[in-house]
Amino acid sequence: QVQLVESGGGWVRAGDSRRLSCEAAGRTCSSYGVGWFRQAPGKEREFVATIPWSGGSTYYADSLKGRFTISRDNAKNSVYLQMNSLNPEDTAVYYCAARTARGLATRRSEYDYWGQGPQVTVSS
Repeated sequence: QVQLVESGGGWVRAGDSRRLSCEAAGRTCSSYGVGWFRQAPGKEREFVATIPWSGGSTYYADSLKGRFTISRDNAKNSVYLQMNSLNPEDTAVYYCAARTARGLATRRSEYDYWGQGPQVTVSS
C-alpha cells in the first residue's frame, strides 16, 4: 500500500510556471511507475505525463509536450511535474497516480493508487 501526497497547487497567472510535487508514503517510490493526470471542470480526467519506476523514458500527452516535464527523485520518494507557460485551459485538479507494473501507462485503469489532487487555477 502507498499513499500519495501532492503539493504545489494554487493560483497562477497566464504565462507563469508551477511545479507540482508528489511524495509517496508507506512504500518506496522507486518501486512504482508514476503518472500525472488532470481533470478540468465538466471534463473527463485526462492523461498528462508518466515516468516508469526505473526512471527511464518519459511520455507526455501530445498537447502538453514541450511545456510540461515530469521527473522523479527516488532518494526523496518524490515525483514532480514542472508546468511552464501556463494558460487558462490548464486550470484543473492535478492527480498523481502510481502503478506497480513495469512500462509506461496512459490510462486511468492502469494505475493502482491515487492522490487527492491539488487544484491549479490559471487566470488570464
